[in-house]
Amino acid sequence: MKVPFQAGQNLLFVGDSITDCERERPVGNRNGNLGNGYVYLVDCLLGAALSQAPVNVLNTGISGDCVTDLQARWQSDVLDLNPDWLSIMIGINDVWYKFESEPGKEEVDPNVFERVYRELIEKTRPRLSGLILMSPFFLETDQSDPMRAQMNLYGQITHKLANDYDAVFVDVQAAFDRYLAHQPAQSLSGDRVHPNGVGHAIIAQALLSELSKY
Repeated sequence: MKVPFQAGQNLLFVGDSITDCERERPVGNRNGNLGNGYVYLVDCLLGAALSQAPVNVLNTGISGDCVTDLQARWQSDVLDLNPDWLSIMIGINDVWYKFESEPGKEEVDPNVFERVYRELIEKTRPRLSGLILMSPFFLETDQSDPMRAQMNLYGQITHKLANDYDAVFVDVQAAFDRYLAHQPAQSLSGDRVHPNGVGHAIIAQALLSELSKY
């Protein structure tokens, strides 16, 4: 497996429930619990392929987070952990709360989303060997669906930020769309947001595929 990491580097994943997946607190790690999602699968595949040059995978995803929640905990859950590589997947809840009400939670306007996301990247990028930005997604093939259309917008913002800050962009939505061209969304998720094991494998595969290009 071709990946751009050096032996002993820290690879930190941060995001919402898709990253969290019941990981250990305060920081998920290989010796404890990285969760049961794509972060765990990525760690397994990297561990198998890089046995002589292991990478230290960490997880600080928190279920329900928007980009503004990341902002509030950025120092403790990202900067203080001194990652060499940082992977961010955020935006699903920023859109979700526009369509699904939840006490104490509100949607994050696209302009605020981009501004806060950019601020977080700018204070972090100079410290990193590499940055990975993963698009948010919605498991719906109908492009006219209001939530899918809004999610596409936040994905476009994420892609723009990846270009602006020399980051690896992982188009998770496109990876799911390729699968959904042959199988129904219900085969991946009951709510079109939280994927099952196959869905998490698609995310892990998309990430490692992009990394192999560097």
